[in-house]
Amino acid sequence: MKRILTGAILFALTATNLFSQAVDEAALIAKARKIHKDVITLDTHDDINTANFTKDRNYTQDLPSQVTLPKMRSGGLDVAWFIVYTGQGPLTDEGYAAAYKNAIDKFDAIHRLTKEIAPDQIELALTSKDVRRIVKSGKLVAMIGVENAYPIGTDISRVKEFADRGARYMSLAHNGHSQLADSNTGERDGKWMHNGLSELGKKAVAEANKWGIMIDVSHPSKEANKQAIALSKAPVIASHSSARAIANHSRNLDDEELALIKANGGVVQAVALNAYVNVEKAAKRAEASTAILKEFADKEGFTMLERTQVVALPEAERTAYMTKLTAIRAKAAPTIAERLKTDAPDVNVKDFVDHIDYLVKKMGIDHVGIASDFDGGGGVEGWNDASETFNITLELVRRGYTKKQIEKIWSGNLLRVLDEVQKVAKQLQK
Repeated sequence: MKRILTGAILFALTATNLFSQAVDEAALIAKARKIHKDVITLDTHDDINTANFTKDRNYTQDLPSQVTLPKMRSGGLDVAWFIVYTGQGPLTDEGYAAAYKNAIDKFDAIHRLTKEIAPDQIELALTSKDVRRIVKSGKLVAMIGVENAYPIGTDISRVKEFADRGARYMSLAHNGHSQLADSNTGERDGKWMHNGLSELGKKAVAEANKWGIMIDVSHPSKEANKQAIALSKAPVIASHSSARAIANHSRNLDDEELALIKANGGVVQAVALNAYVNVEKAAKRAEASTAILKEFADKEGFTMLERTQVVALPEAERTAYMTKLTAIRAKAAPTIAERLKTDAPDVNVKDFVDHIDYLVKKMGIDHVGIASDFDGGGGVEGWNDASETFNITLELVRRGYTKKQIEKIWSGNLLRVLDEVQKVAKQLQK
């Protein structure tokens, strides 16, 4: 009888404890949802494909891209910075002309979305006041960042032109040295073109300051970043970079760079791209995923190529290759997810927020923000498209961040920097 009573008591205590945990979890989620609704959520890096900005195919639809207006609504993402990205090409007149054409095509696509396709759903913001006004109106917000200033060529006046077209941040290089700055990719072979910024790059910093464009230090080399920060009369940003102390990748920022950005008054937008969040975990999963994908490809008689081989294909062949690979990847996805659940778990939201914790500890709460790099390689388990944005807020609440702190991380810090950059611009224009 005694044993039966003891067992009953233990069962009752366990049930009570589980119920209490469930109540606590429900309360935490409710708290996080209220905070998520109340603060302005802002993602500083969302790549675009202009094929998704046409009358017949656009972001009002539920496209497979990681960012669409329905996904933003579903996940509570208020502000998306759409990116005018140009890959690094030859430093020739022909290369500059092609890069400029690409950039204008992307500027035009973003304006088309906000002015013609869905002006009732999303509006372009140029200032922090615009952001707050548009959010208050119930519409979503678009902003524009330029990833790689290669398209300005040697015509420094294009910095102002890009500002006039709506650009509010710009990086001086991408992957590969530009005419303006060395790239982080120089670390691979230790070869540099300018040992930091070129003379034209230094002029570009001054022009960006003058016309209210935030200087983005995410892709250039460390030396280029140090020079840009020293020259800039306004705070800088890292639009999508994480902490190198946690993930040793050249795209992340080391502690010296973090200290310089803090002293400069800038902000680092932690990026949710798995390889930049956890190098080892991402590499292990990528290797295992590729092996499974190859199994599916082999069954269909499809030969998978290295990235350099794909790039070397004629455009029509490259398009056909990628179309077939995408279809095979879709078939393999369920198998990959199931088999790798325990063997090679994905980089997740907790791994990502570890970077936010580290940056806050190193730089202070006023210098940290959030970026996804969606549709440009970004995404982690739990935040793999805009519809899952709430999960970031939930994890921040779990870790004890207050509503005021979460507001700063999601948008307050970035908008504060934008205000300061635009204030400096007005002074310089005088």
